Amino acid sequence: MKGWKIFRIAALALVFMAGALVTVPAFAGSGSSLLPTIAKGKGDKCVAPTEYMRRNHPDLLNHQRDETVIKGIRTKKFSLKECIACHAVNGDDGKPVTVKDDRHFCASCHNYAAVTMDCFDCHASRPGDNKQVSGLKKKSHARDVAVLKGYLKGLEK
Repeated sequence: MKGWKIFRIAALALVFMAGALVTVPAFAGSGSSLLPTIAKGKGDKCVAPTEYMRRNHPDLLNHQRDETVIKGIRTKKFSLKECIACHAVNGDDGKPVTVKDDRHFCASCHNYAAVTMDCFDCHASRPGDNKQVSGLKKKSHARDVAVLKGYLKGLEK
């Protein structure tokens, strides 16, 4: 009796696997894709080969950020602004979509891979927008300095 139960479970598992094998190719061939749709850039070629960029773009963007913010060196090669300008995807209205749209160049892969990105918390996600890091409010450190002075004064006692 126990052997029959195992046989039934195995047969049922085979039916589900066969159904999955038939369904996936049919789904993929129906105009939909299991992979993200990645828009082509507007330029003749990217700053590096496509496969290299897919794997290393976070490191390149972080390196560029450090060069710009820490060392004050500004170049266009791995600039986020240049990437956004070249890889902009137009929406139904003919204007570039924002990162909130799944068609956005960055969002198409990041949403597919469930990877969050915080670049666009400060930077513009489409060309022509004026949202930039330089537009952030400068924080006043007067209160912090006063608290620190009070703390240090307390240590002198």
